[in-house]
Amino acid sequence: MKTLNRRQAINRIIGISTAAAGTALVANPVIAAVTNATGDWTLEVGTRLAYAKLDPMVVAKRAYETGNGCMYQVFDSIIQSLAESGSVDAEKFAQIPTAMAHYGYAGMLGEGTVCGNINATGMLVNLLSINGESANAILSQTMRFYEQEALPFQTAEFIEGIGADMTETLAQVGTPTAANTMLCHSSISLWASENGKSFSQKGMRCKQLSASVVYEIVTMLNKAFDGETVMDHPTSDTTQSCQSCHTSESTFAPSVKTNMSCTTCHGGH
Repeated sequence: MKTLNRRQAINRIIGISTAAAGTALVANPVIAAVTNATGDWTLEVGTRLAYAKLDPMVVAKRAYETGNGCMYQVFDSIIQSLAESGSVDAEKFAQIPTAMAHYGYAGMLGEGTVCGNINATGMLVNLLSINGESANAILSQTMRFYEQEALPFQTAEFIEGIGADMTETLAQVGTPTAANTMLCHSSISLWASENGKSFSQKGMRCKQLSASVVYEIVTMLNKAFDGETVMDHPTSDTTQSCQSCHTSESTFAPSVKTNMSCTTCHGGH
């Protein structure tokens, strides 16, 4: 029985046709634009793909409807939207296996560590270029937003935009809270305590939180695309005060390198 090798199998799947067995392959021009000399495009360390402007509310709604955990919601919704965008790298975005982001739910496989929203943002911006420049600065901005902002968004416009119901939102989400941390378990515990709920009741809250984060990420990426310097969410005055002594080079004080909120875990002097 005749079998297909890896390249032939991929070519059959993605639409490259052959005139007959043993004849030269005729490449689909769309696929040819994103493949290397062997016929396969691979994402390598250092590769960056061109961002194109997206509609924040449309992508936020997509995230809300995606499910499968916060990290997957954020990463998949933006990558899939870029795959359908006017980006010159749209076809490459379409080939990124977003399922790899699923592990980030509930603080990485339920361990309650770094929130999947932040994990996804790091993975995302590491892949993006904005007008030829690194998108890495968006991570710090997203982290400060996540720490400092009362989330999820609960305006009537946002709830309607993502396709949620305000009555259900008020009942299941309650009062939005600021996480003051990057940790999933602390973020959810604070929200649960504030609203008299348990961790097991976090479903709608976390889905809407991820939609809120996606909305903000896309908004900031769009600003950067338009040439604006994005400093919507600066490091807090308290953290900057700590950083004046606790630097990465300091020897007289404990050496520290981070922009995270200090007082969440550490008391003052």
